[in-house]
Amino acid sequence: MIGQMSRYRPPQPRSSAYITADGAERLRTELHQLWKVERPQVTAAVHEAAKNGDRSENGDYIYGKRRMREIDSRVRYLSKRLESLTVVDRIPDQTDKVFFGAWVTLEDEDGNEKCYRIVGPDELDPAKNWISMDSPLARAAIGKLLDDEFEFQSPQGLQRLCITKIAYQAN
Repeated sequence: MIGQMSRYRPPQPRSSAYITADGAERLRTELHQLWKVERPQVTAAVHEAAKNGDRSENGDYIYGKRRMREIDSRVRYLSKRLESLTVVDRIPDQTDKVFFGAWVTLEDEDGNEKCYRIVGPDELDPAKNWISMDSPLARAAIGKLLDDEFEFQSPQGLQRLCITKIAYQAN
């Protein structure tokens, strides 16, 4: 029908199924926390709230049920995601080349340097300069050698960068 909004959303591109050993451990810890700690607490709170009678106006009951759905949804996602991920827990043989898990220091044309870590999409953390291997910058850098120059399309336009350092241990 014309004028009505559709609920259809195009499928998201599949994210890469790689993760560092630390990242996998963080996901396992979150799964354990949700399933073994939070869910039993919320279940008990909902049970207590249900004893208070009219559930339609019982905020504790309504919030508890909503929180339980959120927990169950996240638990399902984490369980499936952890099964499908490949944990990369070794340093590559060629350490002068950019691969998954590398800390890469890049210099722009103005001489400004910035260090990024290339991680899986589940570990992405802009505050730490951890970028997804699926990002345009990471895709352009992967496979390059130390001192290689490359270009990539950023939101600010085409950028030319030079790889000044590659490390596979925390800086």
